[in-house]
Amino acid sequence: MLRNALIVMLLTFLNLSAQEQFPVFFDSNKFALTASETAKLQQWMAANSKVKIVAIHGFTDEDGTTGFNDTLASRRVANIYDLVKDKIKIRDDFKTVSFGEQFKQSGNKPENRKAVIFYLQEKDIPRENEILGIKPTPKPKIAFQSTIKTKSPDGKTTVFKLDTVFMRKVNEAKPGEKFELKNLNFVINTFAIVPESRGKMFELLMVLLENPDLKIEIHGHLCCQPVDRLDLSTQRAKAIYNFLIANDIYKGRLSYKGFGSTQPIYPLPEKNEQERAANRRVEILIVEN
Repeated sequence: MLRNALIVMLLTFLNLSAQEQFPVFFDSNKFALTASETAKLQQWMAANSKVKIVAIHGFTDEDGTTGFNDTLASRRVANIYDLVKDKIKIRDDFKTVSFGEQFKQSGNKPENRKAVIFYLQEKDIPRENEILGIKPTPKPKIAFQSTIKTKSPDGKTTVFKLDTVFMRKVNEAKPGEKFELKNLNFVINTFAIVPESRGKMFELLMVLLENPDLKIEIHGHLCCQPVDRLDLSTQRAKAIYNFLIANDIYKGRLSYKGFGSTQPIYPLPEKNEQERAANRRVEILIVEN
């Protein structure tokens, strides 16, 4: 009874979702495809090289014992999987289900001897978990420390107060979100970070250390000058990048770009120092999280 209820639930879910289906059929008591069905499968693979398979389900007719049919359905699934696994993208937690004869049988017996491939079109892959009804696991709440002590090369100890609200926002952000590293300042006309701004870099560092799934792109922006003659915006973004790598963040999680003054918050020429300061900024783009 429980098994039948589960099967009904699964089939209902599959019918309601945005997944597409492709069936192949078998001869009675066989788990290898005929030449014509193999050709049909190959044609489908050639025409759908960019789809993603999320499941393969196997079925049988009612001939034979339940145990025999369960095994036969499982072998049909395995056979199809072997044919597609190196040619079509497959979900990491790919599912196979062998229903055997335990499903609503068609009156046309050959229609029951089948395996069905469930897949997503390329355009739907970014919505994969949503379509499959899989809710994202919430990011764990991290108790970020509010201060950090650092030592300069001359042995001087400095205590930086950290913005834990900002750190939590970055930790819980979604891909595509941007954050400004406020109060991050540089020596004028250089990419040297002023000592009192180093706390902002440690905030970013702490989040990256605590959240290994986080990948970011660092963006540098300038004010005032329509042309970034010294490429300062790139060099400033790279300075943050180099700091993070020097503190054991894997470089594959980081990238950087300079945009000069091409993306100002306020139009050039700015009217006052407040507008210049707003345009002269470093931002991070969440790439993965």
